[in-house]
Amino acid sequence: MKKIGFLSFGHWTPSSQSQTRSASDALLQSIDLAVAAEQLGADGAYFRVHHFARQLASPFPLLAAVGAKTSRIEIGTAVIDMRYENPLYMAEDAGAADIIAGGRLQLGISRGSPEQVIDGWRYFGYAPQEGQSDADMARHHAEVFLDTLRGEGFAQPNPRPMFPNPPGLLRLEPHSEGLRERIWWGAATNATSEWAAKLGMNLQSSTLKFDESGKPFHIQQAEQIRIYREAWKAAGHEREPRVSVSRSIFALVDDRDRAYFGRGNESRDQIGFIEENTRAIFGRSYAAEPDVLIAELAKDEAIAEADTLLLTVPNQLGVDYNAHVIEAILTHVAPALGWR
Repeated sequence: MKKIGFLSFGHWTPSSQSQTRSASDALLQSIDLAVAAEQLGADGAYFRVHHFARQLASPFPLLAAVGAKTSRIEIGTAVIDMRYENPLYMAEDAGAADIIAGGRLQLGISRGSPEQVIDGWRYFGYAPQEGQSDADMARHHAEVFLDTLRGEGFAQPNPRPMFPNPPGLLRLEPHSEGLRERIWWGAATNATSEWAAKLGMNLQSSTLKFDESGKPFHIQQAEQIRIYREAWKAAGHEREPRVSVSRSIFALVDDRDRAYFGRGNESRDQIGFIEENTRAIFGRSYAAEPDVLIAELAKDEAIAEADTLLLTVPNQLGVDYNAHVIEAILTHVAPALGWR
C-alpha cells in the first residue's frame, strides 16, 4: 500500500486558454480539488509555495480552508521556502491551521529553489549572517521552527500582564500536539537528506535533484532515500520516518488525455542547471495507456522506496480534469502495482 496525493503549483495566468485566470481562481480551485480528491479516495492534497509569482504563495490560509472543507485527507506543502519565513510567526500559523484541520497537516519545508527575483528573501527583511549563505539561513530558520513546535516555554512572562499567565516560561500559542513529527524536508542532495534525518524530519524528494552520480534520476533518488533511512536509524529516532516522491504521471484513458499528454515529449530524464554551477537532473514524466504505464512505473526504484507518491497536476486545466487525472491513477494503475 502507498499513500497517493496530488501536488499543485497553483499556476494562474489571465489567458483564455487557462481555466485558472486569477489568484482567486487558483485558491478556490485548490480547495475544490482537495475536496474532490478526498471524495475519490486520494490520501493527500499538497501545494507548492512560490513568491513574486502568479502561483500559490502564503500557504496557511489555504491549508486552513482545505482543512475546514475536508475531514480525512492529508493537507501539506511541498515546499515552503524557509529563506522567507519568520519561524516563530510560522509556528503560530501552522499550529492554528493544524488545529482547524484536526491534526492533518504535513508541512514540507526546504531551502527553496531559484526564485522570480534576485534574493527575494531580502525584501521580506531577511539576510544571511556574515560568512553564511542563504541556504544556511534557511536551515537555521528551519531549526528554530522545529524547536518552537516542541511546545516548550521560552519567553519570560511580564510580571504585570494584561491577562493571567500560566506558571513558568511562555510558549507560542496555539500549540498543536504532534505537528513536530509531521514536518518534512525537501532535499535536493544526499547531504541535506542526511541532515534532515538527524533532525527527525520526514523526507520529500521531488522531480528534481542535484546530479551527484550521472545515474538515471530514479536510481539517484532511490539511493538518496536509502542514505536518508540509514542516517535516520543512526540518529536513534523511535518512530518510522515517512518518505515522499513526486512524479508527473498521466494514464491515457480518453481522448482528452491523448490530446494533452499523448505525444511522449518528456519520457526521458533531462539535465540542466538550476544555478550557475549546479548541475541538476529532472525526472521524466510518465504518460501512456494504463498497461504500459504499470510496466514502466514498476521499474521506478524511487517510487518503490517511498511510502507516499505525490502526483503533480496541471492545475490550469481545471478542477474536473485534474480530478479525472487523479481518479485514473487510483482506478487503472494503483491496484495493479499494489499501491491500493
